[in-house]
Amino acid sequence: MPTISQKGASMPESPIRKLVPYAENAYKLGKTVYHLNIGQPDIKTPQLALDAVKIHSLDILAYTRSEGSEGYRKKIAHYYAKNDIHVSHDDIIVTTGGSEALLFAFGSIMDVDDEVIIPEPFYANYNGFSTASGVKVVPVISKIEDNFALPPIEEFEKLITSKTKAILICNPGNPTGYLYSKEEIKKLAAIVKKHDLFLIADEVYREFVYDGAKHYSILQEKELDDYAIVIDSVSKRYSMCGARIGCLVSKNKDVIKTALKFAQARLSPPTLAQIASEAALETPQSYFDDVIEEYQERRNVLIEELSKIEGVQVGTPKGAFYCIAQLPIKNSDAFAQWLLESFDINGETIMVAPAAGFYSSAGVGLNQIRIAYVLNTNSLKKAVHILKEALKVYKD
Repeated sequence: MPTISQKGASMPESPIRKLVPYAENAYKLGKTVYHLNIGQPDIKTPQLALDAVKIHSLDILAYTRSEGSEGYRKKIAHYYAKNDIHVSHDDIIVTTGGSEALLFAFGSIMDVDDEVIIPEPFYANYNGFSTASGVKVVPVISKIEDNFALPPIEEFEKLITSKTKAILICNPGNPTGYLYSKEEIKKLAAIVKKHDLFLIADEVYREFVYDGAKHYSILQEKELDDYAIVIDSVSKRYSMCGARIGCLVSKNKDVIKTALKFAQARLSPPTLAQIASEAALETPQSYFDDVIEEYQERRNVLIEELSKIEGVQVGTPKGAFYCIAQLPIKNSDAFAQWLLESFDINGETIMVAPAAGFYSSAGVGLNQIRIAYVLNTNSLKKAVHILKEALKVYKD
């Protein structure tokens, strides 16, 4: 009998999606499930993006250029300029979501068995992308006690070997909500220049920063032109997860030239989704002002309610719409499954994401969960109440 590949066997399951069958069974039993497990915003997609698809005048749904349509890329460059990020449309390759952008980046700068250093916890699919690319993740642990701040640069330098090709950060962070300061970005810039590495920044949550803070992009560091690669996406910014449009941005011409070959191999990004994404770039600032105000209120409610639960420790997010909570349990995988299978309050329960899948270090994060605060404040309060009552009766 034929066998699957070692790579396939090694691909990790999504800690976010692997519990879906248990949630579906809960639905069949008539339960209401509050989804704290996945970063699917409940914010309405800008109407102008939806209308652009409805009123298009295309007679043939044809390929676009492999790097994305020129008109769309020029508008992306204009969007960046408004954020004090100055790039040309030729520095941009449109991709099928931010996921493909990261795969293109890995393929362009790393060979099999090369290494990428990532502060953990990190977006769970980084493990999958690295496995698919034959690349080894080397974690440097950030701690909940420090609110997941950038680990000391000395910790990075201890991990650099002849196989190290890049440092990868998510800013603001998924799953921690941590926002890297300008000073921290400059520290990373210094280390990648010193050791001749790439610095990859996943900046898909750029707009979502709170408490008057400002996002600082690695592309704003002028001396990083040859080192910086940004991963971006419309998914969260415009609540357009289903559009599957992202981009890779770099001023390094060799990176763009190489990534384009990967883009050519998959022909082109989706045409209609590019039309919607181009229209979304006209979204007024008032949309983001309202969204950020809403998410900041949700964050405040969530952290306040979680802090009331005995034995729970939680970091305070500075951006994105996630937080990591440490619970007085041994194994959050078992706890998350138990919540869906065996616990409810008046027919209501919650779905959370076990945090161990957001680490690559074995045995770390077993008692943590990631919470996405993409529900309204009333639903968040109900969800945290369910969590509080569940912890009172749960036995490891």
